[in-house]
Amino acid sequence: MDLDDLKELSGKLLSLPGRIPERAEQRPSHRKPRRSDAAILRMRVDLEHAKPHIWRRLDVRSDIGLDVFHQVLQGAFGWTDSHLHRFALGGSPFDRNTEQFLCPYDVAEGEDDGTPAKDVTLDETLSEPGDVLQYCYDYGDSWDLIIVLESVIPIVGSAPIAVCIDGRRGAPPEDCGGLRTAADLAEVLEDPAQFDLDEINQALNDPYLQLRDKGADPRLVEILNRLRYTPFGENLVVRLMSLAQSRSEVSPAEKAAAVHPFLWFLDHVGGNGLSLTSAGYLRPDDVTALAAVIPTMADWIGTANRESHTYPVLSFRESVQKLGLIRKHRGRLLLTKAGSSLRDNPDALWRYIARRLPIGKADSMDVPAGLLALAFVASDAAVDPPLGHIAEALSDLGWRHSDRSPVSADAVRWATEDTVRVLENITIGSERLPFSAVAADLARAALLNC
Repeated sequence: MDLDDLKELSGKLLSLPGRIPERAEQRPSHRKPRRSDAAILRMRVDLEHAKPHIWRRLDVRSDIGLDVFHQVLQGAFGWTDSHLHRFALGGSPFDRNTEQFLCPYDVAEGEDDGTPAKDVTLDETLSEPGDVLQYCYDYGDSWDLIIVLESVIPIVGSAPIAVCIDGRRGAPPEDCGGLRTAADLAEVLEDPAQFDLDEINQALNDPYLQLRDKGADPRLVEILNRLRYTPFGENLVVRLMSLAQSRSEVSPAEKAAAVHPFLWFLDHVGGNGLSLTSAGYLRPDDVTALAAVIPTMADWIGTANRESHTYPVLSFRESVQKLGLIRKHRGRLLLTKAGSSLRDNPDALWRYIARRLPIGKADSMDVPAGLLALAFVASDAAVDPPLGHIAEALSDLGWRHSDRSPVSADAVRWATEDTVRVLENITIGSERLPFSAVAADLARAALLNC
């Protein structure tokens, strides 16, 4: 067969029933560019198909993510974030031609084509007066909200994430079967016409939103949100709110003294690197020199000339490696680009370490366990993180061992080991309780991104 015959045959085959379908068209994008400066977006939010109308007028900061805006809507309508949700531009949240922004569960399931809501800011969806964003909460009861931007107001000074300034009627409660009329809602609400502005604004002053406003690590705030109705969550709220309202009392000189072991080691590795043993360990002279510098060697008994037998030295070197400051290459220990740039800059090194904590792979239990350990160290350096309580919290979050048993305290110890080792080596002089005050400040900086 010549080329023309092959083309004709392939055309006939593609026209047969049951052929492989063409790739679905990509959803259109309706997103706008992010604003260069934050503003207040004044919007009206209506519950679709409610009779009489149930609505809220909100002033919301433009620079928040849709994941945070989801919590604003939950507070404004008195819901408890107990069901799935999604946002959409260009139509309803389940239209094939809309641009969808998905909650974490829908992202994990991968059944819908959309962008994670956490990756989109509010001003990318609402930019000019008249813009419309749609939201569905609880796919069963289908609480559909129509969000219309009314005006854009410059921010003068500071501004909270969200404030409710007006509205009408009480919102339907969770799991009421999709009731929307006044007559139906009278069966589940004491007074469907009641609208309590102070109560709504109190809900919008929720710790979740306050901590996000203070720059708290979003991963930790999400953990808090999921644990908020447990005793552990209540304790965590108290600790985190106390941290958010406090200020660092550690001076630049104290920070430099605290990170001295890390600076010394980076300088010791230097531009040429260190040769390693055939087994990949530090050589005896380097072990002895490093052992004289790191705080965790203070309680060590025995010689310190073999890294494999000197656990504090081994764990310190591995921590520095996992922080991305050094690397192994062809039998040598070398500085990374980050290590080279930070070896003589203690303030920048402090900030770098804070940004890298907790240590762990993004999808591993090390991260949530490390975040919770940091929260305890930051709020009370005098005691070790309560491994048993953290294990219970992780189990409540859905983490399990391979045999489906709840998380154990030993598993938490291993999951937090790298993060804890860094904090144990952040100290000034002999101050350790087991953690120093300066280590607690570093943990706070890691949690609050400061």
